Amino acid sequence: MRRPFPDTVIHTPQQAGAYLRDRRKALKLSQTQVATRLGVSQNRFSVLEAVPGDLTLERLLVLAKTLGLELVLRSPEPPANTSNTTENW
Repeated sequence: MRRPFPDTVIHTPQQAGAYLRDRRKALKLSQTQVATRLGVSQNRFSVLEAVPGDLTLERLLVLAKTLGLELVLRSPEPPANTSNTTENW
């Protein structure tokens, strides 16, 4: 079964912020609604959404749960072509 919101690999806080913002909007949740669930003001949540590097792990986990997401840490998959190990060095 295809998920309505596909898995995404995040490498930067900015990518995380954009993903979380898009997810919130897809769920038709306002910043105020999410901020209330996080226990912060709408203004503070707006800043966290714009500058996601300021999110604590605790708030990130609550935010993920609020948005119907789970945080998964995994090792990256090995490159498809392992015969060329120097990759553009």
